[in-house]
Amino acid sequence: MREKTTRDHIVEAADQLFYRQGYEHTSFSDIADVVQLSRGNFYYHFKTKDEILDAVIGARLANTRMMLERWESEGKHPADRIRSFIHILVANRADIKRYGCPVGTLCSELAKLNHAAQAEANVLFTLFRTWLRKQFTLLGHKADADDLAMHLLARTQGVAALANAFNDEKFIRQEVKLMCDWLELHIASATRNTAREQRRARARGARTEARDHGSLEEAE
Repeated sequence: MREKTTRDHIVEAADQLFYRQGYEHTSFSDIADVVQLSRGNFYYHFKTKDEILDAVIGARLANTRMMLERWESEGKHPADRIRSFIHILVANRADIKRYGCPVGTLCSELAKLNHAAQAEANVLFTLFRTWLRKQFTLLGHKADADDLAMHLLARTQGVAALANAFNDEKFIRQEVKLMCDWLELHIASATRNTAREQRRARARGARTEARDHGSLEEAE
């Protein structure tokens, strides 16, 4: 693993400050103070706050991709991977209670500012949407995979927003359990659908075999 550079430390500090204070309310001085850099050294790496924002979004995208890849490798079944997504609310509950969802808060703030980086930040949500859609497809819900992915994304965002508003950890744990129960229902539904399709396939195969057998008898 490579050693972190000064630029890496600046991006990490900015990421945390944008999350906790908001992009608009974080200054160059705030970031420089955390990294303990002089203004001259700071400007050597970044000339504008928008440049730092682009770097922060890029770092978040890279970290999100790595997290999704880790869930892919660790989860043997798509349901296990979806549970990993749901349980991130519990893993990050302390920060969520205080600051909300890091993705949701940044996208919301940039939308209010009509910032040029809004579309790039929204790619974070697209990453989760695409990944969840893939998992629901693998689970056996191809027809409604995207609807299920969007529903789960929306629900986790709502939980994060309300947990932040009420500073309520119990609410997070309660909603995570309900989402896992909801997932179990869709696992069972997918299993029934798969069994139904298998029965239909066997029936089609039996009809084809009987038809072919009849044709052979007629030929004889």
